[in-house]
Amino acid sequence: MTDRPINATGGTAAASLPLRDAAVEDFIALLKPRVMSLVVFTGFAGMMVAPGSIHPVIAAVAILCTAIATGASGAINMWFERDLDAKMERTKNRPLPGGRMEPEAALTFGCVLAGGSVMVMGLGVNWAAAALLALAIGFYVFVYTIWLKRRTPQNIVIGGAAGAFPPMIGWAAVTGDVSFGGIALFALIFMWTPPHFWALALYKCDDYQKAGVPMLPVVSGVLETKRQILLYTVLLLPVSLIPWWIGLASAAWGALAAAFGLAFVGFAVKVWFGTTDRAPRQMFRFSLLYLTVLFAALIVDNLIGRFVGPVFGA
Repeated sequence: MTDRPINATGGTAAASLPLRDAAVEDFIALLKPRVMSLVVFTGFAGMMVAPGSIHPVIAAVAILCTAIATGASGAINMWFERDLDAKMERTKNRPLPGGRMEPEAALTFGCVLAGGSVMVMGLGVNWAAAALLALAIGFYVFVYTIWLKRRTPQNIVIGGAAGAFPPMIGWAAVTGDVSFGGIALFALIFMWTPPHFWALALYKCDDYQKAGVPMLPVVSGVLETKRQILLYTVLLLPVSLIPWWIGLASAAWGALAAAFGLAFVGFAVKVWFGTTDRAPRQMFRFSLLYLTVLFAALIVDNLIGRFVGPVFGA
């Protein structure tokens, strides 16, 4: 595969397919399983590092509710954005633009799951976690999807808060409240989100332009997007070390976070000097690895600290 200039445009609109009855896999697709897996993982990490203990069954309920709420948000998002999805190459085969599902079915599916997940979280876990779960759903649906995405290139900056809630929800599931530790994990994901999505937007710029979505490269250009990516990755570096500074993680974890943070900055520098879509693609892939490794290491670090003892003076 050859690299192409990152400001290239082109592509064709999705073809309209005859409507048929939705299959089980179409309802599963509405849930955005790949997004759900990352959200559930970070929520589980928040639960693991929170002080105190939680019964395994209650923990499973909290994780299940978080997963269902995430899927519900995705379904409502697909219902509202079905016109945009039909214009974009990477989304044109989703169930609604692909003609495999009635819009009303997707909306009903999402609303039922959203309401049910919050209610079960409140009754089965605690109402603090349920309130945060409801806030995350509302923020993603009303603030990001309906209000921001079609109006401002800052959609990802502000709307990214929705994806940063899960570790705080996991924390609240254990503690019944929101404290600085949960907020620190929220801040890490919040600062990670803009460079993660802007890297994607750089090499999918033509898709967003066709759909009329005011992503940063479409509105402000490639150079400003690269500048913002570099700025946010630099700011992310100290934010990512807060869990270590407040004693939530060991020095070993802090060293790992610093190393991956510097590597993330390195990818941003590569994007800055790059002239094709290769560097943004590489940065996007690394951003997923970055978040996965840091939260997986946070879980392992916590288990070591719990069962083996402090690591390197943690």
